[in-house]
Order: sequence, then structure tokens, then C-alpha cells
Amino acid sequence: MNDKRPKVIAVGEVMVEFARGNEGRFGIACGGDTFNTAIYLARAGIDVSFASALGDDRYSEGIMALAAVEGVNSDLILRVPGRLPGLYVVETDPAGGRSFNYWRDTSPARELFELPDWGRVAEALLSANLIYFSGITLSLYSNAGLGRFLAAVELARGNGVKIAFDGNFRPRGWRGDLPRTRAVMMEALKRVDIALPAYDDEAVLWGDPSPEATVERLQAFGIKEVVVKNGPNSALVATAQGRDFAAPPEVVVPVDTTAAGDGFNAGYLAARLSGQTPMESAALAHKLASQVIRHRGAILPRADTAMH
Repeated sequence: MNDKRPKVIAVGEVMVEFARGNEGRFGIACGGDTFNTAIYLARAGIDVSFASALGDDRYSEGIMALAAVEGVNSDLILRVPGRLPGLYVVETDPAGGRSFNYWRDTSPARELFELPDWGRVAEALLSANLIYFSGITLSLYSNAGLGRFLAAVELARGNGVKIAFDGNFRPRGWRGDLPRTRAVMMEALKRVDIALPAYDDEAVLWGDPSPEATVERLQAFGIKEVVVKNGPNSALVATAQGRDFAAPPEVVVPVDTTAAGDGFNAGYLAARLSGQTPMESAALAHKLASQVIRHRGAILPRADTAMH
């Protein structure tokens, strides 16, 4: 690989996806919030690795094959013999909204920082340019795993690695334990440079009355760059230079909103790593998100991805 390209490590889980299509039939694919972002980053020419754990079954092999085709480095995907990846079923309503059901309690990804080779993943984080993870990533791990992961993030940040985070709050992943969710999120936020939250998630978890309130809460943690996504509305971009709203380039009637935020995050981070300003990056992020919601499923057909 070209070592001059920015190196990103995305951390999280990728699962087998069943999505209902025409005539009630289900199609099989795979997805996961940080994995989706990793794919879109790779398509933008960013050197990206995905850190996770999978089994040794045919579905895990299929995920590894997809990563290879998409140019996502899988050296940090640990393999656990005899285990299966998580599974989710996604249903899409006529307006493009979606609901999920998960079977993931025994997913190897949950034990990433407790597996025998976890230290290799932690060490790799120290040499990245940017580490990207989400609230869903945090919801996977036990307290022991979280301690190891957040310690590695803190060490990496001390080495000059930038940390990007999307709160991506999914109550079911936290088993409804809001006090633990907030405590873990706050520990993570102390280590973040670029926050990419969705306002509706933040309103549910923290009671934020507006995107401006979300910005103020995150800036209180010392986060220098905050971009609050707000569905089809303008995103609020806040930096040390001030705040501005970045409007979507056009109104798109969604076919499926799955991975809209993941695409936005990839578009934003790819542009920032390529030297664009936050506002320019938000415009490109909106553009990619608007392409994602025109298609069913998390991952656009490659021919339909235009990053610039």
C-alpha cells in the first residue's frame, strides 16, 4: 500500500444481514456501522483497516472476501475457530425507515479485546493517523474489554493519532442500561477529536433539546470538531472558528435510510483527511449520504459511488 495515504483503523462489528426485498423474499449480505464506513473510506482512496473478530465459517469467509474486494485491510480481524458472526434482519417501511432485529450475543467481535491476540490490535492503533469507532462499538464490549480499548485509544491519542467517534446510540445494544451507557460514552468522549453524532440519537440518550445543545455538551468535553447530523435537515458544523449549517445539496426521497449516517461519516472523514475544510467536507458527506439512501441495503453498488 502507498504509505503516504492517511491510515484509518475502524473498530467494530460486521454481521450477516438478511433484508426483505421483493415479494417478501430475503436477500443475504453483510453490514455493520463502522464496517460500512470503512468500505466507503476505502472507495474514497483512504488506506483503511477494520479491527474486529470473526469465526472460521463460510459467512466469515464471505465477509473477509468482501473486505478484500473493497480494499479494506483485514489484518486486524481476528479469527475464532468454531464461532459464527452476528446476524441481523432488517425490515424497511414504505418511507424508507428501517427496523432491525439482532442475533449477536455470541459474536466473536464482542470479545475483540479479550481474545489472546488482542494486544496486536491495540498496538496497531498506536500507528494509525485516525481511529474511528461508534457507540455501537462500545456497546459490544465487557467492562474489561472497554478498559483495554479505551486505554489503547488514549495511548494512541497521546501519540498524535486523531480520534473520530459517532455516538450511534442503539438502546437494545445496551440492554436498556442508560446509566452504564452514559458512563461509557462519557469516558469515550474524553478521548475524541472529531465527533459525528446524529441529533436524534443524542436527544434520546442525553435529552438535548437542539443540535446546538449537542454541540455545547460535546465541546464541554474539549472536542474541537463537532458535526451534528440531523436527518434530511442541515448538519451543524462546529469548530474553534465558529458554527455553520451545511445544507444537503438536494432533497432526496429515501428508498432505504440504512447506513445514511455511515456514508455521511465516511464522506466527511475522507474529505478532511484529503485536506478539505469542515464545511467542504460536510457538503461531500451529504452528497454520499444522499446516494446511499437511494438504494436498498448498507453498501451502494460500486458503480454508483461518486466521492467527489
